[in-house]
Amino acid sequence: MKIKTLVLRFNHKLSPSQTIVISFVLLLLIGSILLYLPISRKNGVEVSYLDALFTTTSAVCVTGLVTLTTSATWSIFGKIVILCLIQLGGLSLITIFTFFLIHIGKKVTLKDRLAVQSAFNIQTLSGMVKLVNLVIRGTLIVEGIGAVFLFIFFLQQKMAWYQALAFGIFHSVSAFCNAGFDIIGELSLIPYVDSILLNLIIMFLVILGGIGFSVWRDIHLKVQSVLSRNNRKKLYLSLHTKLVLISTVTLIIAGALLIYCSEYSNPGTLGNLSQGKRILASFFQSVTLRTAGYASIPQNELNDTSKMISCILMLIGGSPGGTAGGIKTVTVAIIICSVISTITGCKNITLFHRTIPVVTLQKAIAVVVIMSILWLSGTVMLSFTERYSDFNHTPMDLLFEVASALGTVGLTTGITPYLSAPGKVILIVFMFIGRLGPIALLLSIANRNSEINGRINYPSEDIMIG
Repeated sequence: MKIKTLVLRFNHKLSPSQTIVISFVLLLLIGSILLYLPISRKNGVEVSYLDALFTTTSAVCVTGLVTLTTSATWSIFGKIVILCLIQLGGLSLITIFTFFLIHIGKKVTLKDRLAVQSAFNIQTLSGMVKLVNLVIRGTLIVEGIGAVFLFIFFLQQKMAWYQALAFGIFHSVSAFCNAGFDIIGELSLIPYVDSILLNLIIMFLVILGGIGFSVWRDIHLKVQSVLSRNNRKKLYLSLHTKLVLISTVTLIIAGALLIYCSEYSNPGTLGNLSQGKRILASFFQSVTLRTAGYASIPQNELNDTSKMISCILMLIGGSPGGTAGGIKTVTVAIIICSVISTITGCKNITLFHRTIPVVTLQKAIAVVVIMSILWLSGTVMLSFTERYSDFNHTPMDLLFEVASALGTVGLTTGITPYLSAPGKVILIVFMFIGRLGPIALLLSIANRNSEINGRINYPSEDIMIG
């Protein structure tokens, strides 16, 4: 009874952001212990606890970087554990817990609602129960549809029906959660670079998971409004949704175009493909860089220009409140709009007849600066820990690796299996920061309410810029 009382008191003192962080830490601990068990690995395969923790972190943080080949290392039980960790990490334990509370008739407290609000990084508490239902049911529907199509595809590859079903479910969940784990083999999706069906299904799942659940809700409400013919007030999408859709489409097209131009004549990537396959592979690379982590072309064969383009896209990542990581599309869009406003002489940042608050710009700049500092710091740290690595890497490979971990992407130029123990620890920390850092940062800035700052206004003084 005393233990229960202490737990309740401890839980009562936790802020929503702390609750989320602790839930992820618990997942890491439980998952790493499960994967370290002999039943989780194939016979004759040795797995250290550090590798089990690395794999668990990569799954929970929906990254996809692995030090051990998933298909060759883990048993069926181990793969099921990884799949569950991906699903729990992608949706967050808080969301799933709240969903079960709703459906067993328990009351969803204000603290539960605040925790869900923090998990999805949304501004309002209204409609939280409906949002959780939409997220869980929508996820199961989308992953189910994806699994069916992938099941059909793998059946066409002459697999047994039960193996095709397992492959379909695993890769559908992994793609939607932007995890990038595969159980195909060491080459990931490279053998299927010419498969239109597989590439389109994976891209569809990645994009839907990466645009954010608040966008889902907004579009869902609009569709309901249109179907009910009560569309006088609900015809317009929110500014957030517009920014997400526009920035997502822009980044996908721009990324594909840049990859296509940079790799057009590279025989190691696009050079030996037909024109149609080049375009397909370029779009797949652009989409997968947005924190998905699947590779249809060898990442180690990319030239340095393409690697730098990839680093930028990986750091930008997906959109807020979804399964993707990174700085987020809307964050970058706000900063670009601020630059345009400054150049054009506008005092305010205006979009679609709406003014963006200055505090929003401050948050966006803070996220970009901190993520950039972490990216460079991580690269410097890896340059020390991996100086004697068996993998012949370049500084660009290290920039690529850290960007992949920090953006929770999962792509690698090949150094991940050769990482030293300190290097693995560094990437574990960066994957965790990449999954939770931006959310925790935005929440701490939004909730910071200093009485001194609220009551005292200091004299303003201009300084020289540029």
